[in-house]
Amino acid sequence: MAANNKEPATQVSKALLAKLNDAIAREMQVSVQYMWQHVQWSGVNGFAVRDAFQKIAIEEMKHAEMIAERLYYLGGIPTTKPSPIFVGTTLKEMVEQDIKDELNAVTLYKEIVAMAKKEGDETTNRLFREILQQEEDHHDTFTTLAESF
Repeated sequence: MAANNKEPATQVSKALLAKLNDAIAREMQVSVQYMWQHVQWSGVNGFAVRDAFQKIAIEEMKHAEMIAERLYYLGGIPTTKPSPIFVGTTLKEMVEQDIKDELNAVTLYKEIVAMAKKEGDETTNRLFREILQQEEDHHDTFTTLAESF
């Protein structure tokens, strides 16, 4: 990953920068995935979940932006490649995948929080603690939706 030629006030490891890019790729993935699920799902059950998919998709895109801004400040270049996107064809498939994706985010973001704390990067630590709380809320939303299957 090439540096952006900025000299940040906080120096962090290349490993932490790489994790931030992993987070960006993941956020881009789910923002597209959830938005396409919002667009494609219809039917009676669709009315109950369409708005949730859209709302969460927008929140995930905002996360991608915040993480990219932090990564760039720290001297990295944000990725433009999302993680693999899975839209699904049934509501059950969609929600089951979304639950897995949110659990993966929780795991990754806990790693980033720990790394940032170890490296003395309080800003990244705080950012990811805030995002982590929202990811847990997303997980709760999807697990609640899955109860109807």
